[in-house]
Amino acid sequence: MFSLSRKATPKTLILWSRLQFTVPISSLKVVWRKDPRLDQAIQNDKQWRLCARVVREVLNEPGQVIPLRYLEKRRERLRLPIKIETFLARNPGLFEYCMDRIKPKSDPVRFVRASDRLNQFLEEEQRIYSENEPLIVSKLCKLLMMAKNRVVCADKLVEVKREFGFPNDLLVNLVPKYPECFRLYGTPGEGKSYLELVSWNDNFGKSVIEKRAEEESRLMGIRVRPAFNWKLPPGFYIKKEMREWIRDWMELPYISPYDDVSHLEQASPEMEKRTVGVFHELLSLSLYKRIPVPVLGKFCEEYRFSNAFSSVFTRHSGIFYISLKGGIQTAMLREAYKGEELIDIDPLLVIKDKFVELLDEGHRQRVENIRIKRELVRKEMEFMAATSKEYDSDEQNAEL
Repeated sequence: MFSLSRKATPKTLILWSRLQFTVPISSLKVVWRKDPRLDQAIQNDKQWRLCARVVREVLNEPGQVIPLRYLEKRRERLRLPIKIETFLARNPGLFEYCMDRIKPKSDPVRFVRASDRLNQFLEEEQRIYSENEPLIVSKLCKLLMMAKNRVVCADKLVEVKREFGFPNDLLVNLVPKYPECFRLYGTPGEGKSYLELVSWNDNFGKSVIEKRAEEESRLMGIRVRPAFNWKLPPGFYIKKEMREWIRDWMELPYISPYDDVSHLEQASPEMEKRTVGVFHELLSLSLYKRIPVPVLGKFCEEYRFSNAFSSVFTRHSGIFYISLKGGIQTAMLREAYKGEELIDIDPLLVIKDKFVELLDEGHRQRVENIRIKRELVRKEMEFMAATSKEYDSDEQNAEL
């Protein structure tokens, strides 16, 4: 058996790999198992994400105002299970009604627009984006540095802005501010625009795994090899032959997602190592350390993913988890969660926290309004009862 030392020659590594991995990677299967804790992490975000969809729908309208009945017609597309009026009543901090005409000579109808509190939140959101602009630039650079030829379709980057915390004006305002980093070709929105990395930044060219190994080396005083954390939760089981394959695969040298891998064969174990590294880095860069699988699939060409890339997540179920919550496959990074809670919080998640505070404030207002109404009804009923009793007493006195 060949020893996997740091001084092993490339020919030795290739020969060792061929001896170890005689079974085609595509034939390796792992049965999917549900992880309730990680599923709950997605479920916890369901309500505020629903509210955010409705907010985006209104803000994307001309003048950021829309007739109530038009918004009601879009309820199915918004995946809103209740009527719009009911939704607005349950979330009073988001919108307000105003009367206007759809056409110049038509009768006034109810429109929906952002409330003052929502507008204050939007101003706060812009401030948070400005404060974290260096972080956003570094994320964008990293996405380009991992890509083939350091180029990514600009429209695809716009589509994943919510996964990575990019602002809405990413290509319009932020990219032009950094000509030393980015070059935009074509017109975004037409499907033929591309964002290219202008200059390589060594500070961004290290993955989360490499930085972790460096930190462990510094603390322990010995050199630590970059390696994936591979751990299954209690109750999960993998067959012996698959465990042996994973053990041998883990011993392969780590391949940085920022390295040039044009020389690697697509079906090789080394390419699998690199692909897992790219997914690990992409999920690490994302806000919630999870990304829907169809979203990742949009980048097959840029990151050299195979057509069957999604099987990587179940094959390496000690690193990733595939959740089926919400009727969509979502790839999650296991090590990023403790139970259902994120461990490392992205600074841009402050925006989400502020939005949830806005919703909570509206919910408290709704509860208080309900309490006041019930109190008024109770007092009115007491008054009517007292009045009725007094009236009955007067009648009895009159009879006497």
